[in-house]
Order: sequence, then C-alpha cells, then structure tokens
Amino acid sequence: MLEQSQIEDFQKNGAVLLKGVFADFVETAREAIEENMQNPSWRERTYRPDDGGQAFFQDYVVWDQFDGYRALVRDSAMPELAAKLMQSKTARVFHDHILVKEPGNSVVTPWHQDQPYYLCEGRQSVSFWVPLDPIPRERTIEYIAGSHRWGKDFKPQRFDGTDLFEGDTSEAVPDVDNLRDELDILGWEMEPGDAVAFNFRTLHGAPANASPNRRRVISMRWVGDDAVFAKRLGTTSPAFPDLDYTPGTPFDAPEFPVLYTE
Repeated sequence: MLEQSQIEDFQKNGAVLLKGVFADFVETAREAIEENMQNPSWRERTYRPDDGGQAFFQDYVVWDQFDGYRALVRDSAMPELAAKLMQSKTARVFHDHILVKEPGNSVVTPWHQDQPYYLCEGRQSVSFWVPLDPIPRERTIEYIAGSHRWGKDFKPQRFDGTDLFEGDTSEAVPDVDNLRDELDILGWEMEPGDAVAFNFRTLHGAPANASPNRRRVISMRWVGDDAVFAKRLGTTSPAFPDLDYTPGTPFDAPEFPVLYTE
C-alpha cells in the first residue's frame, strides 16, 4: 500500500497524499463522529464564529472511546504506514484530533505547526489527516513543502489568535498568505478514506467551509523510536493533566501505546 517514492516524498516535503488507504473505515468513522458530537470529552473545543455562522467542532484524545475511531487506529494499516513513513521500527499512537466544519462555517484554520503545541519531541512523527467527506482543492488543507526541515518551532497560538503559552517569545508564524508566490504549497482534492500524512513540524492551514457540505476529518498523530517528553512553558494542547513525566525521558507512558513493531 506504500511505495518507496511516497516515503521519500514524505521525508523530503513533510507531506504526502495517500489515496484510498482508509476507504474501508469511512462509514464506521462517520458513525463515531456522530456519537462523539453527542458525547464530547472534557477536551472538546468548538469554535462558534462571531458572524453567527455554523460551528467548528473539535475534540481530542477520544480514539479509544468510540468503536469507529478504535477500528481506524487498531484494525487498519495505519500503524504500519506510520512506522514506514517515519522510518521507525515502532509506531506509537499519540492522540487524535476530531474536526467537523459544518456547512457555511467561516473559521479559517490558521497556518501553524503542530509540534510546538505538544508534550513530546522527536524527528520521527506523522499525522494522518483523513477526510470523511469529499474535499475539492479549493477547500482542502494545505502544506508548505519542506517546512519541517527549516529548523524552527514557531509560536503556538490557539485558533482564535491568542498565544497558547503566556510569555512565549518564539518567532511568529510567517505571513504565508502574502508569501504564496515564494513558497511551494501542497494541497490535493481528496475523497473519503484518502489521507495526507504529514510531519508535526510541517506548516499547514485550511480555509473556511463556505460550501453547503460538511467537512468531517479525523487526524491521528503518531511518534516513532526517538520520541521524548518535552518541556513547555505551560499546558500543552491537548492537555494531559494527570500525566507524570520528566522532560527528556523516553515517551513511553501507557496512555500512548505502541501499536506496531517491525
């Protein structure tokens, strides 16, 4: 299911399209999203635009609470794909991010990296962004090719523009929309069950959903052999308030099980 050229593209560009790899899990994942929206976790964060438009539902760390999510994580090829893309002997599930932009939702997902938000560090990382609805090119998630190799961690901000960590003096994310002609920006038309695999440090963003159709997405995050706990300036996103850890030690808590070993 994975060609060597795709692994090379992932390593070089920080993002690669994988067609149809999770098509068999779309229906059960859709059912899980409906169940999840009726029973959100305490981490749920829904943005409701000031213009009175439709909501942008988000939830985190629920992959083992609903059958449809659990099947995608444990029964699909995702763990092995993660290991091979990361060039890691193991694949450890970190967390999930559920994203539902309802029709007419005006919330833009701003350009950002995922890595600075997290309580782990490592070169070997991959997220699978799996849509459960058709997504045309003009409404798809976009990535800046090679940005995971820039050697920078930009300031993490909430999607409402506020800083995640108080007193954070990190460099701000570049004004990508005014630099589009200078950057190699990747994006693809996608069908349900396709996936984009991308590195935690790859800059990415997504437009509002001005269409009459829902945009349901499951994003699953994985880490490899070199993952360690990270020291941050405050509470990470997602938060793990009950987790006891020492920064710099191996990322091997039971909350993050290894689901593939070479």
